[in-house]
Amino acid sequence: MSDAPAIVLASASPRRAALLRQIGVPFVVEPAAIDETPAPGEAPSVLARRLALAKAGAVRSALPVLAADTVVAVGAGETLRIFGKPRQQAAFQSMAKALSGNTHTVCTAVAVRARGRAAAEVVRARVTLRVIEEREVAAYWATGEPRDKAGGYAIQGIGGIFVRCVHGSPSAVVGLPLAETELLLRRFGIDPWRWRAASAA
Repeated sequence: MSDAPAIVLASASPRRAALLRQIGVPFVVEPAAIDETPAPGEAPSVLARRLALAKAGAVRSALPVLAADTVVAVGAGETLRIFGKPRQQAAFQSMAKALSGNTHTVCTAVAVRARGRAAAEVVRARVTLRVIEEREVAAYWATGEPRDKAGGYAIQGIGGIFVRCVHGSPSAVVGLPLAETELLLRRFGIDPWRWRAASAA
């Protein structure tokens, strides 16, 4: 990969950084700090898109800025619950109880801002978890992994042991939908293929 960054990744997520490295895009990290509180009645996909665009807009750079946001949701209508990152064990236990043995929706939005314009794409996936035993909930929390993950689990980490199946983009569940990211970058004149031959050599 070239030493010169092509874009700014407006995220402190090591998972998103790893996915960008995986597809050979050179970048520099500059996390964006925004208020991620959902608006009353805001749909998960609308929330994810709004936050991704806000993160992309919060970073000032001459380089194109890429940002993403992931929202985990269970239920529908009046029973809809949106899960962010659990900061306390009690919040995580509540999430784990709702997700255990059920299917939930993961909405991940990716946004790019460059040259005074911005665009975003939202990708939805459905994830089914097996039943999680109470002792596993406590043991998983003790690993520290759930604390900075939307929905309190990491499919690419220890949390993968709970996942029975995924319908949709696996990379969107991790935090950055690669197919949509590639196409969005190309819409802004950034062709990742220019770096791939050199990085694979």
